[in-house]
Formats: sequence, structure tokens, C-alpha cells
Amino acid sequence: MTDAMTPYLGYELAWFVATLIGCLLIALPVMLAVAMAIYAERKLWAAFALRRGPNVVGPLGLLQSFADGLKVFLQETIVPAAANRTLFLIAPIITFTVALIAWAVIPFGPSMVLANVNVGLLYILAASSLGVYGVILAGWASNSKYPFYSAIRAAAQMVSYEVSIGFVLISVVLWAGSFNMQDIVLAQKGTILGVISFNALNPLLLPMSVVFLISAMAETSRTPFDLTEAESELVAGYQTEYSSMAFALYWLGEYANVILMCALNSVLFWGGWLPPVDWAPLYAVPGILWLFAKMLVVFFIFAWVKATVPRYRYDQLMRLGWKIFLPLSLLWVFLVSGWLMLTRFHGA
Repeated sequence: MTDAMTPYLGYELAWFVATLIGCLLIALPVMLAVAMAIYAERKLWAAFALRRGPNVVGPLGLLQSFADGLKVFLQETIVPAAANRTLFLIAPIITFTVALIAWAVIPFGPSMVLANVNVGLLYILAASSLGVYGVILAGWASNSKYPFYSAIRAAAQMVSYEVSIGFVLISVVLWAGSFNMQDIVLAQKGTILGVISFNALNPLLLPMSVVFLISAMAETSRTPFDLTEAESELVAGYQTEYSSMAFALYWLGEYANVILMCALNSVLFWGGWLPPVDWAPLYAVPGILWLFAKMLVVFFIFAWVKATVPRYRYDQLMRLGWKIFLPLSLLWVFLVSGWLMLTRFHGA
């Protein structure tokens, strides 16, 4: 796109316009996907509970999320008198923005990626870790004890599971031999019996795919790890003092992070945009459709768990992260690296 516009705009302006268009082509569908994800999840919860779910606003209730968004948008934004006004309003913006910038390195197809950088996985780790700031600032700037307690709890939870996620990603990087997201996808091509393109079916990476999925639920504060918003204990957690669009940005950011984790699960362990079987006719289907189908499966698992699994206690949450997932993921780094030294790099 940059090359096509360079003769008319010059390289610098052409690069800027092309990058801006690329950002919009990712950000706008992601925001639309967030609205549809909320609708789909409510429908799934209703099905699990033998209810009908949203079915009034629009055909099949498809416009319910937009009606909810309009209602929130029209409400008054209330800032507590004792709050730090600037940080109070910046905090939800940070959370929502961080949820979007990580998509820059997600590959949607063989050449469909905004920034095909060699350290794409490190970029995602860095971007996702910034989400802690939005939570901490929300609790501190509210100048209220309950949001602050919840913000501390949320920060501890997010940091705890980021550690185990980091070691899981090291195992994937060792197997693929690259931090580049496209290379990680291509490294899965026909790796199982020379035909199946899934890391998750690799005996060495299968346990890590399960650890990553559960850690992703904890990282995004999803049930059964939604202790940062446990209404029975903390009113509404660090969001207690928020209203109107400031409150909505946290919900949008949460669902954007959930969709991002679905994409990461698909890219790292389920072949990303590759077809499930390395068979030539299947490559006629656009890679973005394969990626989207895999994301839907992972999203269904997220909704299924939320509808059926009871909430953990906080001590159980910490024990799972520090005493089970962290030692297990660290051990797996040694197992994967040892296996690679004995097989792939033996005698090199």
C-alpha cells in the first residue's frame, strides 16, 4: 500500500497514510467484534441456563450490545470530589488502548499483519503488562478504600499469571526458534505426523497449551478468576466509582483482551491462519477464516467456563499460579530445551 501511494504522496506521507489505514482496518473490526462477543456470550450463557437471552432489540437481539452502549454513552460521567480527576479519567483510556495496540503484530494471513516485527511475541508481552497500570490508577485515583483494595488484588493476580505465561511462551519460542508471530505459525505446518498443523497436539506443548488457556482466563479476570470484580465482596471492584463511558471502557477493554487471548491461543497452539490439515485444497480457504474459526472455538471455551465453573477463593487463585503453574511451566522450559538439544541440535 505504501509503494502504491508513494508516487503521489511521497514516501513519508504514504507510509503514514498506509499505517493509519492498517490501524483502522484492525481497530474498527476489533471494536465491532467486542460488541458481537458480548452478544454471543450472553446467548451462550442463556443456552446453558435454558433461557432465551437477548432477543428483543433488532433481529434475534443482535442490536442489544449497541443499545446498551448508547444507554451508557448518554449517562452522566460522575467524578468523585476527592478523586484525582486527571488520573481518574486517564485510567480507563489506558486499559482500552492497551487492549488494542497488541493487535499490531497478530498475523491474520500469510502477509496480513500490520507490523511483522522479529520480536512480535515480546511486543505482546510488553503491551499486555501495561494493562496493570490502568487498574492500579483506577483504584488509587478514586481515593476510596474499596476500589484501592481491589486494584491491589487485581495487580497481584495479573502479575502472578504473567510470570507463568512468560515461561509458557518461552517453550513455544524454543520450539519455533523465533519470536516472530508469522514464524511461530509457519513452524506448526504439518508438524504432527507430517499432516496436522497444531502445536497443541504436540506432546511436549499440549500441557503448556492448557496452562496458557487457564492463565489467560486469570490474566483477563474471567470467571472463575473474576476476583477483582467480586460483587459480593468489593461492590464492583476497582470500577466502583466509575460511570458512563469511563465504566464502559473497562468492559470494552476486558472483552478486547479476551478476544486477543483467543487469537493468541489460536496463533501459538492451533496453527493460526493455517488450515488444520496440511492439504493443498484447504489452502484455497483464506487464512483469516481459519484463524477466525479457531478463535470462535476458544471463545466458546471461555464462555462455557464462565457459565459453569464457580469462583475461586483468592488463596486458591494464588496457589494455582505460584505453586502449580509457575513450577510446571519452568520445568517444561527445561524439558523442551533438553529435547531440542538431543534431537534438533544434536551435534550442531
